[in-house]
Amino acid sequence: MNIKLAGYNVESEILEKLIPPEDEPLTPEVLSAAYARISRSEKDIPTLRKQARKDVSKTRKSNKTIIFKMGHHSVAEHAVFNFDIVGVSRLALEEIEKFRLVSYTEKSQRYVTLEGDHVLPREIADNDSKELFRQTIERQSAFYKKSFDVLRAYLFAKYPERIKKKSGRHMVEGWAKEDARYILSLATEGQVGMTINARNLEHLFRRFALSQRREVQEIGKKMFLQVEKVAPSLILFPEPSKFEASLNDSFKTYFLENSPIDGDLSLPGIKKEPVILQYTENADEMILASFLARFSGIDYNKAYGIVGQMKPGEKENWFKELFKHMEFFDAPPREFELPDFTFQVKVSASNFAQLKRHRMATLMAGDYDIGFGNTIPASIRENGLEGEFKEIIDQTNRVYLQLREKYGAAADYILTNSHCRPVIVKMNLREFYHFVRLRSDEHTQWDIRGMSHRLIRKVKEIMPYAAMLLCGKSDFAAEFEKVYQRKPDLVLNVNQVIPAGP
Repeated sequence: MNIKLAGYNVESEILEKLIPPEDEPLTPEVLSAAYARISRSEKDIPTLRKQARKDVSKTRKSNKTIIFKMGHHSVAEHAVFNFDIVGVSRLALEEIEKFRLVSYTEKSQRYVTLEGDHVLPREIADNDSKELFRQTIERQSAFYKKSFDVLRAYLFAKYPERIKKKSGRHMVEGWAKEDARYILSLATEGQVGMTINARNLEHLFRRFALSQRREVQEIGKKMFLQVEKVAPSLILFPEPSKFEASLNDSFKTYFLENSPIDGDLSLPGIKKEPVILQYTENADEMILASFLARFSGIDYNKAYGIVGQMKPGEKENWFKELFKHMEFFDAPPREFELPDFTFQVKVSASNFAQLKRHRMATLMAGDYDIGFGNTIPASIRENGLEGEFKEIIDQTNRVYLQLREKYGAAADYILTNSHCRPVIVKMNLREFYHFVRLRSDEHTQWDIRGMSHRLIRKVKEIMPYAAMLLCGKSDFAAEFEKVYQRKPDLVLNVNQVIPAGP
């Protein structure tokens, strides 16, 4: 056996110092080309990499042939890029972080005190609209600072024991920032570190080119120009296809014009209470049958029939045997991916900022709309700030309507983290276990935690045995003890590692 670390992420500034400009360029195309040849060459991988590195022009030609003519697009996944994306809006970050197989770390509005930095959409051209936009942002930012000071004092008084240590003070301050940010606009500047392979980067370029926002289009163009210099052989189709373009333009028009829906098409009564739209029936039986078929080698349908004749207590005992050594960090086995459920819910932008991170789920988000109302933190009400909060929201909505009439989707930038949008989400049960472990945990932000709690109740009704240990990390020990009348095997509890939130 011979295992070699063939490469790793290195800062571009360091790479530029390693090889003079007249030499062959440093490019991830070498790894893509070398790995592409593994399947048809008798040579070992180090030799293939050396050959690819000797003649980069030949390597690029090989990449184009293998990836685009032969259709082996997975070869492009061996080339990985790191991007610093700085000074973009919160709204643009939602588009940037849509891609499933990409890694992101974003500047958090929960932990960083914000100073009013924001993006003015390039679509807003006239001076009167620019001034109106600026004045609204300034009022939102002023209230953010005011409410942060009030909430920090309120929480310090509420949790005197926590603030005795520096780490505790930072935590409590974070809770104050968490609620104060609900008044901040989606134009607020942020930054994100992104790691993405070339195959996904090509998808990103096409999607960004179709964006209705110029900021997102510009981000895509700037990223493409930089990648094209380093790895021109890996990106062949950066422009959207006719099919992609028609889905966002002609098909949408056709669909709306020919929709069979009659009557009032105003905003529907979508609620913050998640509604299960559809789900896998007999999910418990499906999971057990898949285990039985795999372990015994019999046909799945026969296994399902056998499980279907079992008594409820027998099924429960099977799941208890399955879960008996589970800990809060364990994921259920792949069989739990077979059953799934789909739900619809209305969420705030603050909630969505966390929901969107669960990219292995299927998540389809509708537009933000002032008709969906706003989410107001309880702490804002408890400290007598609700009236001023609502006044600013009313002003924001008036400005939004004026900008919408002139500049269309660019008006969304003035909306706040409290404004809402509808989402439809599909998760399998295994992914939902992961979601719940994080989002029902005590230290999780209250908005998405409440949604997670409500979903748990609904899912346990339709998948009672498979979902018996469905709970947040902080509740796992208690939930486990309730099922088994004993503590989990691991003595260390998650609460000893992660302190609880308010």
